[in-house]
Amino acid sequence: MEVEKIIDGLHPLERKVIPSLKKYTRFEYLIKDSGLKDVEVMRALQWLENKKVLEIKKVEKELIELDENGRSYLKKGLPEKRLLQELNESNKSIHEIKTLEKEEVGISIGALKKKAAILMNQGQLSITEQGKKLLEKESFEELFLKKEFPLEVSSLKDEEKFALNNLKSRKQILKVEKRKLISIELTSLGKELIEKDVRGEDVIERLTPKMLKDGSWKNKKFRRYDVSINVPQINGGKKHFVNQALEYAKQVWMDLGFKEMTGPKVQTSFWNFDALFTAQDHPVREMQDTFFIGSIPKGKLPDKKIVDSIKESHEKGVEGSLGWGGKWNDELAKTNVLRTHTTCLSAKTLYNLKKEDMPAKFFALGRCFRNEALDWSHLFEFNQTEGIVVDPNANFRNLLGYLKQFFKKMGFEKARFRPAYFPYTEPSVEIDVFHPVHQKWLELGGAGIFRPEVTIPLLGKEIPVLAWGPGFDRLIMDFYKIKDIRELYNNNIEQLRKIKAWNK
Repeated sequence: MEVEKIIDGLHPLERKVIPSLKKYTRFEYLIKDSGLKDVEVMRALQWLENKKVLEIKKVEKELIELDENGRSYLKKGLPEKRLLQELNESNKSIHEIKTLEKEEVGISIGALKKKAAILMNQGQLSITEQGKKLLEKESFEELFLKKEFPLEVSSLKDEEKFALNNLKSRKQILKVEKRKLISIELTSLGKELIEKDVRGEDVIERLTPKMLKDGSWKNKKFRRYDVSINVPQINGGKKHFVNQALEYAKQVWMDLGFKEMTGPKVQTSFWNFDALFTAQDHPVREMQDTFFIGSIPKGKLPDKKIVDSIKESHEKGVEGSLGWGGKWNDELAKTNVLRTHTTCLSAKTLYNLKKEDMPAKFFALGRCFRNEALDWSHLFEFNQTEGIVVDPNANFRNLLGYLKQFFKKMGFEKARFRPAYFPYTEPSVEIDVFHPVHQKWLELGGAGIFRPEVTIPLLGKEIPVLAWGPGFDRLIMDFYKIKDIRELYNNNIEQLRKIKAWNK
């Protein structure tokens, strides 16, 4: 961009900073010289950097600043110098010294003795010839305090390092700390720009109604605006990408006419396992797979009628099935767990469903918990989505149709199904979808029709219930091309800013 065009488009803050760039390259010096606030100077520098006028560089440096006593000594003089001045007038005892604070006396005497500047004889202090010579010139320490702070440790000369070591061992004279310094390096364009006469009073920032009314805008020079210039990116607030994906999936379900099922994350084993015909001695109900609630280990069972129906299905089976046999245990059914799937919500929904409400379609989408070892593909908590269709006329073909339609809306045009086994569905299938980018089949979960041992106790008779429940985190990982499931929740701020919204 031509220098004249840049000048015509300069903001007032830039116009105030540019003259200072002729003299200084350090950020703190630019603040002092321009008379602007630090945020105003930084804003101007960022705009100039966008225009290729300069480069902003940040380097970590060890800096020296004056502390409380250092600022005081800069005005009054070092205490040892003031002591020498008193002793030059007359010998004095420690108690007769007037210009020093009590704690300064001992420090000053020690420092002057090291330099052979004073003598102590029978409680009287006197100045030596060496001390008189020290009065005639400024010490390294005095000269150091008069420097323009902050100072960089790396830039000190030998005599300045000597003064630094002497002063920093004393109380609150100097502060030495590491800090990030901002410095400016002009580009060739910037060097050309600062040689121009850049002033702010000749340029008008905006056209006001008053100027239009009285015609004072005529023959005035207005600031030139460059709408194509690169500006710093603003990262606005937004929902976490996992929450965006969950909301999208819920909308897919509702578009298909499903109603949402919700419920607490803590469930009794009755609803989480027993109502779904999971045997009471099944390994999945042990501690290696399930989280139990230590503070409230037991919950309440529902009314006796449904408990007895589930108990009978386990001990004796239903309509010709054999059940699991053995003896039903009420106390085991009361055990509270963190839900291991959202299918427990399906069981509760079927139990509360009235005959006149059928046919009906429901979905759930929520957090589940399993005692998994943490690695790239497993978390101990995960999102599962769940769908059921309750319809006396439903069949297996309807189930496959629902699955194809659901996954089509999730972005997968092709779906295939393989025979499988699940504890509470028969027949059962595994669901695969064809990934259009990777050109391969991905396994996404299971589906089937609830067994009579599930539906008869809950609904009162055998009614077909189509059900499917894929893990949803796998879909999220695939969409965002995330290889490690832990990245879904590590809250990397750069990832959260750049990742796109879920929109199939």
